[in-house]
Amino acid sequence: MNALLIRLVCGLLFAAMALGAVVHPPKDLTQGLGMLLPMSMLLGYAIKGSPRRSLIPKRKAAPPPPDVSGT
Repeated sequence: MNALLIRLVCGLLFAAMALGAVVHPPKDLTQGLGMLLPMSMLLGYAIKGSPRRSLIPKRKAAPPPPDVSGT
């Protein structure tokens, strides 16, 4: 599926959850904290997109030093 479409859907789901929290506020702190986790995940995905591999390449391991034995 197109990444832009997924980000748009996540943004719309976040907006719907935020609007639902405003219209029907949580009854206690634990319910409010329980709503924050999925909302933060949706918002993060909508803003940043899917996690990608690092753009900075990993350093390769240095080759072992040459053996300098005399015989």
